[in-house]
Amino acid sequence: MRQLFLWHRWLGIALCLFMALWFISGIVMLFVGYPKLTSTEHLQSLPALSAGTDYIDVNQAINATKQTVPPVEVRLSSIADKPHYLIRYPDQAAIAIDALTAQKIENANQLQALASAQAFYPAAKTEYLGLIEYDSWTLSRGLDTERPLHKIRLNDEAGRILYISSHSGRVIRDATFHERTWGWLGAWLHWLYPFRNLSWWSELIIYLSLTATAMAFLGQFIGIKRWRFSKTYRSGSHSPYSQTNMRWHHIGGMLFGFLLIAWIFSGLMSMNPWNLLANKSEIDIQSFKGEALNNFDTNMTTAKLIQNFQQAGIQPRELVWNKVAGKDWATAYDEHGQSRVQALSSTGLVLQIVPFMALKHAVQTMSDTQTFQLEWVKDYDFYYFAREQQSMYGARERPLPILRAKFDDPAKTWIHIDPHNGSVIESLDQNRRIARWLFNLLHSWDWQPLLERPILRESLITLFSLGGLIICISGTLIGWRRLRRKTRKYQDKSKSFNTT
Repeated sequence: MRQLFLWHRWLGIALCLFMALWFISGIVMLFVGYPKLTSTEHLQSLPALSAGTDYIDVNQAINATKQTVPPVEVRLSSIADKPHYLIRYPDQAAIAIDALTAQKIENANQLQALASAQAFYPAAKTEYLGLIEYDSWTLSRGLDTERPLHKIRLNDEAGRILYISSHSGRVIRDATFHERTWGWLGAWLHWLYPFRNLSWWSELIIYLSLTATAMAFLGQFIGIKRWRFSKTYRSGSHSPYSQTNMRWHHIGGMLFGFLLIAWIFSGLMSMNPWNLLANKSEIDIQSFKGEALNNFDTNMTTAKLIQNFQQAGIQPRELVWNKVAGKDWATAYDEHGQSRVQALSSTGLVLQIVPFMALKHAVQTMSDTQTFQLEWVKDYDFYYFAREQQSMYGARERPLPILRAKFDDPAKTWIHIDPHNGSVIESLDQNRRIARWLFNLLHSWDWQPLLERPILRESLITLFSLGGLIICISGTLIGWRRLRRKTRKYQDKSKSFNTT
């Protein structure tokens, strides 16, 4: 027991203040997340695509990229209010092709970046802040292929800063003054972003979380051992400690200690330490398309596609080309993110979703040996759910309904398919579903009854986070006082030795 006390004491002295910052930043992140450009913000900044424009066809745009591998995404969007095909290849920035001239944007300069920023928010004045590799709000690895980034300030009410790809000239992130101000105390601290560009950033979080979990577990064990459940100490208390900080630390640990352990441990699991929960599925997701994303059927021109969508009651802001089991489809998105699909080989019939039999046939191509079951998911559940905009998943689209394919492979793979555009949303094997329990549930309480009641969820997380904060702050004060006593004893011994 003496050794357990010592380990808990000295680990606490090293980590309690650090854990207190984790709780404070976690509370902030509950309400203000790391800056991101959501799909809604992106679509609302785009002009409507015109059916009266003489667009080059999609295959000509793909050929204009002069790439030797097939693309992974093909869309018609707008950059600085002008239509461009955006064609993305593996591990590269999206290549922008002028939809009228087939001209490729090699590098977007300052003037092009300012034009994109002005189109994003026409009512605001713009101020060019330079070309950057990183700053505090662009540390996400998802932006790596777009670097360097043009940084532009808007004088709008939200005090936005826009980040624009130097490759294509498209806006890829916006950060409001509110997000940037609270972000220092929120995501920037919580994710240890001061160390983000270090090669050992992941290991730092993993081993700090692992050590903190061990410290909290020791504290819980000691706290239970020291608590008298059936009787009291001479003071009349169930806790042996009379000193204020020790008493708060003990009682706080008894009330909130298990939640503290769960939060720290689940934070560790968020990093997938040593690939313990890596996806081991061998289901071939790429086979769902059936063919590479090129050589689309262009008998129906881009302008005709847009016209058909308009006649069906949707005004496209973007078009996306896709393949489902080798068949060509186009999806239109309006400013609200609503979508319709159209088969390129059809007579122009616009549908709500890709037909079930087409999706089923595509699923069959993903494995020659494994059986599967298909089910429609019409409501969010434990393994498929939406999160509010400020969360780390806030930019992730979660449409309904979706199709879930459950394979009988060794990894017990589930594939989630978006029938609105005929694409695979995600692959969840048994490991990733376990991670759902160990991270999402324990760390951010992503449980549907609570997600449907955000005020209750936020109130409970805040309340219990304050309980964890009591444990950490009282532990910090205890450690500080002990270190001061140790320092004074050492200084007194040094003075005595020098006098002698």
